[in-house]
Amino acid sequence: MSQSTLPIESGTNELEIVEFHIDEPNYSGHYGINVAKVVEIIRLQPVTAMPQMRHPSVLGAFSHRDGKVVPLVDLAFYLGKIKVPAHEAKIIVTELNGIITAFQVSGVNRIHRLSWKDVEEPGLFLQNMSHNSITGVVRLDSRVVFLLDIENIVADIDPSLAVHLSHAEEYSGGEGETYTILHADDSGSIRHLVKSLLEKSGPFSVVQAVSGEDAWKLLNGLKSKAHDEKKTVRDYVQAIISDIEMPQMDGFVLCKKIKDDPELKKLPVALFSSIISQTLAHKGVSVGADAQFTKPDLEHLREKILELIRKTEVQAS
Repeated sequence: MSQSTLPIESGTNELEIVEFHIDEPNYSGHYGINVAKVVEIIRLQPVTAMPQMRHPSVLGAFSHRDGKVVPLVDLAFYLGKIKVPAHEAKIIVTELNGIITAFQVSGVNRIHRLSWKDVEEPGLFLQNMSHNSITGVVRLDSRVVFLLDIENIVADIDPSLAVHLSHAEEYSGGEGETYTILHADDSGSIRHLVKSLLEKSGPFSVVQAVSGEDAWKLLNGLKSKAHDEKKTVRDYVQAIISDIEMPQMDGFVLCKKIKDDPELKKLPVALFSSIISQTLAHKGVSVGADAQFTKPDLEHLREKILELIRKTEVQAS
């Protein structure tokens, strides 16, 4: 399997994907997963049934490194495909926020390095047909590759892993304390959860964008509005929360653009993504992120963003 040898630097708007296929009668569907989420690709393993796992796409579990028991998901079954037997079927082992999940596929093709500019947003019809499991579309040579929303799939299989607040009690603050947050994420389900949970549990009003590029256009529109009304951008938005993996412009590039802009750089930017880890945190630091948090727990993100907003208020006074 071909793969690149040079690491991707932050702020380059690049990503690497593992391309694989699922074989159906008379058709092979091509899909992709961000390399940053892939632990390894292995041969089929003997699995043990998991009666406690009620989702029908879970085939069972197998013993992985250090004796860890890893659930194995039949990705074809999950996606509603009628697969044909594969002689070289593979298992793609993924890790998100310390949770290891394996997916059985018909075969693995290769690794591609792409620009997020090459990733198209999936249309509403495609999102509905895939149950929101596709976050992007890439055209490679004569085939189309669908990028899978692994977080959404894992959360659907095990709802306890979905974005949540540990203490989601309703906010009861006084009037005049609402802060506007711009939230950028390509996942419709994540946008819905973040907006509803933050607005319910804190002094927040959440405005949303479907990509880094969409967020950047919105911020530039606010800059123009601020000039016309002789105000500052902070009069309209007080902080940004951004995913990293997004079509057209990723969160690293969005953050770098904000921090390089004389009028926007004082806005706090928090990266909220499942690919943030101790080994990758330096990328967020290099583009000037004020905070970085891993999905799915919103608790610390909510507390930190409020702290950053109030700190910015003090500095501006």
